[in-house]
Amino acid sequence: MSGFFSIRAWDKVWTYRETFLLGLWNTVKTSLFAILLAILLGIVFGLMATSGKKVLKAIARVYIEVIQNTPILLQCCFLYYALAFSGHSIGIIATGVVALGVYTGAYMAEVFRSGIEAIPKGQFEAAQSQGFKYVEKMYYIILPQTLKIILPPAVNQVVNLIKNTSCLYIIGGADLISLTYSFVTGENTGGSYAPGYIVSGLFFFLICYPLSKFAGSWEAYLKKKDRRIVAVKEA
Repeated sequence: MSGFFSIRAWDKVWTYRETFLLGLWNTVKTSLFAILLAILLGIVFGLMATSGKKVLKAIARVYIEVIQNTPILLQCCFLYYALAFSGHSIGIIATGVVALGVYTGAYMAEVFRSGIEAIPKGQFEAAQSQGFKYVEKMYYIILPQTLKIILPPAVNQVVNLIKNTSCLYIIGGADLISLTYSFVTGENTGGSYAPGYIVSGLFFFLICYPLSKFAGSWEAYLKKKDRRIVAVKEA
């Protein structure tokens, strides 16, 4: 039954398709909320890292280094079981949102930091001379210019976040990978390994591939645009 060409195995996948659709929905839902959290943390800590204030830069650096240099599985388990044993469990999906959001937020912070630092200093000085306050300067002048720089790497982080939802399996999650595993090892559905994991992988591919292509295409477009601008200036 585990063979790729087993009609019986594929029939079981179709019969229990609701299991895969539920897993897909939970993965998408977890990803969306985690992405929002990651972007928020990325902006906050990215701004702190480029604020020029030593205390804020130190706080941002500690957050980024601690999160980036510890496994997401460890962070997920720590958050889930620490809250569970303290009597404040927030549920598997919510745990996934927080863990993935905080983890990806550290990488988003670096993306925002590098994007902000890529803006010529003359832009900061011009905004300062016009009397813009810090928040106004970042909101109206710096961040809009930063978006075209950070979009490709930010999308790549989003793709990584979506794939990292599979980590919820370690805490008994209801994501796509977890429900696929439950399907292929279930009493009534067990054995359909190849079809089950192929369908699961296909769902991930259909979500992540377009995003990856978009990031690559946008990056190529920006490079082409920059070369065109340089050619015009040199002409």
